[in-house]
Amino acid sequence: MHGSYFPQYDLASRIQHTKFDNGIGRGIPSARMDRIESPESGDFKQVFSGLIENLNKEVNAPDNMLKDVMQGNKNVDIHDVMTAMSKSEISVSVATQLVGKVINAYDRISQISV
Repeated sequence: MHGSYFPQYDLASRIQHTKFDNGIGRGIPSARMDRIESPESGDFKQVFSGLIENLNKEVNAPDNMLKDVMQGNKNVDIHDVMTAMSKSEISVSVATQLVGKVINAYDRISQISV
């Protein structure tokens, strides 16, 4: 009698798994564990040149999107342009802070007497 008032759901089968699941017990590889176990980063020059290329793409994206909006492209909305502009602003701010921290670290290292 008690079970007839409550619907019986199989919640485990209704869960949608994402790429960030840990995959424990299901044989599904975890995206987070894969990145931790096998880092695929090159040398210092490759990493920073990749970061600069990504920053350049982030900075140029709002301009390209704005051109598409002005040309009447229906796939791009003005809200997407504003989002891209904010994202670009944040990226430039982070890059500026990163450059400042690298310069400070270089100054500290150069002051070390051997």
